[in-house]
Amino acid sequence: MPRPLSAELVGLELPSVTASWDEKDVMLYALGVGARPPEDLDVIYEGRGPVVLPTYGVIPGLMAMGRVFSEVEVNPAMILHGEQAITCHRTLPPKAEVQIRGRITEVWDKGKAAVIGFEGIASDADGDIFTAAATLFVRGAGGFGGERGPSTSGKNQPPTRKPDLVVEHQTRREQAAIYRLSGDRNPLHIDPDFAEMAGFEAPFNHGLCTFGFVGRAVLASVFAGDVDSFGTLEGRFADQVWPEDTIVTKMWSEEDGAIVEASTQKGNVVLSQARATRR
Repeated sequence: MPRPLSAELVGLELPSVTASWDEKDVMLYALGVGARPPEDLDVIYEGRGPVVLPTYGVIPGLMAMGRVFSEVEVNPAMILHGEQAITCHRTLPPKAEVQIRGRITEVWDKGKAAVIGFEGIASDADGDIFTAAATLFVRGAGGFGGERGPSTSGKNQPPTRKPDLVVEHQTRREQAAIYRLSGDRNPLHIDPDFAEMAGFEAPFNHGLCTFGFVGRAVLASVFAGDVDSFGTLEGRFADQVWPEDTIVTKMWSEEDGAIVEASTQKGNVVLSQARATRR
């Protein structure tokens, strides 16, 4: 039976989830986050592997995060995706079957809203492969008497100097329609009537699709395309990306990776407080 929101939920272990993927799944995901021939054949052609984009772990991770809704009293329609992180303990294989152990890592009372943190660790017979972590912002769920939580306003702030690396990727009109085939079939991102009902002018791209675009830019620029070097990417969703927008990923090099920020061609920041680190 679902439990009411409270600080007592922190540490709650969720029922484990079995997930699997194969070459078709990882190539479809790569197309969903903007990979194109001929420059991206490594991730969209089985003749080259295929190489698995490190951010692919958010797909089975999202499935595991769905267990939160069966264990906690929240209205899924009131949820916004706040933050996302993926940590690769090993290079993701093009075919796998994993068990994902999930738990609730934080619960904060923001007054008119609540924040729930989730972490899922995926492993196979050889050990842990990746950890997916996220925070969910639940509108209208605050006021239960918990702590507000720490401020993260100064986290992973870009330096005042110009970025060391900049990558631009234009999204397609059908980007969300492709991305949703990897598993996130929220009608908000394809159905105009549903989007209008939710208060938006039209369907917009998934936040995790944007996360994948940024991950591709980081992989190519910070880690020179080497998936074995990709450790962690984390960030906060700050604004929508609309179909055919260009995602501009800016990176400031650090010894172990880079500070990252992504905006669109209009200048609005869409992924903030982001950082990539080397494995």
